[in-house]
Amino acid sequence: MGNGHRIVIVGAGYTGMFSAVRLAHRTRGTGARITLVNASDRFVERLRLHQVAAGQQLAEHRIPDLLAGTGVAFVRGAVTAIDPEARTVTVDGTGDLGYDTLVYALGSSTDTANVPGADVHAHTLDSPQTAGRFAARLAALAATGGAVTVCGGGLTGIEAAAEIAEGHPGLHVTLISREEPGAMMGPRARAHLHRALDRLGVTVETGARITKVLPDAVELADGRLVHSDACLWTAGVKVSPLAARAGIATDDRGLVRVDATLRSVSHPEIHAVGDAAAVRLAYGQLHGTCQSGLPTAQYTADAIARLVRGKAVRPFRFGYVHQPVSLGRRDAVIQFTKADETPRRLHLTGRIAVAYKETVSGSPLLTYRLSKRMNVTTVVSKGGRATRRPAA
Repeated sequence: MGNGHRIVIVGAGYTGMFSAVRLAHRTRGTGARITLVNASDRFVERLRLHQVAAGQQLAEHRIPDLLAGTGVAFVRGAVTAIDPEARTVTVDGTGDLGYDTLVYALGSSTDTANVPGADVHAHTLDSPQTAGRFAARLAALAATGGAVTVCGGGLTGIEAAAEIAEGHPGLHVTLISREEPGAMMGPRARAHLHRALDRLGVTVETGARITKVLPDAVELADGRLVHSDACLWTAGVKVSPLAARAGIATDDRGLVRVDATLRSVSHPEIHAVGDAAAVRLAYGQLHGTCQSGLPTAQYTADAIARLVRGKAVRPFRFGYVHQPVSLGRRDAVIQFTKADETPRRLHLTGRIAVAYKETVSGSPLLTYRLSKRMNVTTVVSKGGRATRRPAA
């Protein structure tokens, strides 16, 4: 590919940031020029925004500071278009950036469009600003007492409900979910999760389909109204429409369809990572978590570095290891899993689970800093036999 190879990374979330820092180290001496584009200059730890929503103060991190010493150029601005034929990215307020290789790392956001009223009356955890507005609402309610609904019983909803209940014991918190919270866990880990929610005073509405979000209630399909002075929406995600609009091959959700090396099946100069990519392995499609996202970023940085040097690339392999769930600041549950994310018998709870989560699946900032100087491996498992055969 030669010197002066232009690599543009769009999106500076967990995966985009890791791709940029690792690529800078891996392509050193090749003459490659790396540019990272993001709408904000603030690095957001989205996995911790439920803590912000509960009223906790987290340290702020600026993207230029995290990139210091890497040689990566940072461009602040929203990406408004991609032209894969001209190989350009249009950035609001900046113009067009040309690329030879593009890393598509535009992550997901909360989907509030499928239930009437969710986009108007519910809060989200999409940014520090939205989480901060919800925190302010909770603070106002805490003075007099009130009811809070958390819609969506996935990991984000569980962690948010527990955090809110622990931080504001005077509020009545209800977690509304179609499926049983923790259904993907083994029976003992799931039992601990439910005991923790019960201890924190969280009411769980299971098997409930939400039909409407009102200013002061959540309406269920059976006609019941769950009183709500503040509603947090965590049920479902959507991805940026930019790839589909650009004519890049996507699935029915808008995720970039990739081959075994995480390159676009329609435009191989485009690599997709994290929850922007439809990554299929033999056991199924990856879902958007930090556990699988960071390995896609690590793999893609290494793959591009090899391609820049004219070397071959092996297929991406990954296997899940655990499902870590915070239950407030003093409790957690870790369900260890097989590569396909089905539960094993082993699990951790309580303080040891809290320590494990903070050490093994906590903030990636240390990984970014170390990656400026060395190759830091984030892939705990390549999946063994479960990923040796190609995806169906």
